[in-house]
Amino acid sequence: MDVERDRGRYHSSASGLTVVAHFFGILATILMLVWLLHYREGIDLDSDDARRVFNVHPFLMFFGFIFMAGEAMMAYKTVKAEWQWLVGLAVFLPRSSPSHSKAMIAPWHVNGGRALLFMAIATALTGLMEKATLMRLQHQNEGRLINLLALCILLFGISVDFSVSLARYA
Repeated sequence: MDVERDRGRYHSSASGLTVVAHFFGILATILMLVWLLHYREGIDLDSDDARRVFNVHPFLMFFGFIFMAGEAMMAYKTVKAEWQWLVGLAVFLPRSSPSHSKAMIAPWHVNGGRALLFMAIATALTGLMEKATLMRLQHQNEGRLINLLALCILLFGISVDFSVSLARYA
């Protein structure tokens, strides 16, 4: 992590943590697919097999909500792109509320998003633990895979949070 001294304050770069977050997010996605496709008989939303239909749920819970929300948070806080101006204009251009009230709401919005990400991660980890417990997977390869998957999901969330919080000072 780069640390520079600038005007008496230390600034940290979040780019290293962003790479770590991407790594754990992609690894968790791969492990989730290996688990569902190899051990749980696949993913199929239109199947007659209820287990294959249910397998869509953990994949979309992680990839569709946790992974995409984390990626969006990091992109907004760490990547300087023109599309953010378009989003900002669409949200803050209307004169429906004064600018000081928007500034007051911004920290609540940021911290609320971070809290929601961790609540979703806690829910996913609880679901993985419950699934492993109900299937009595303590020392089997599938149980080890679920534990590694849970660890990667947790480390993804932690690295996203550090990346987003350090990006404010970069």
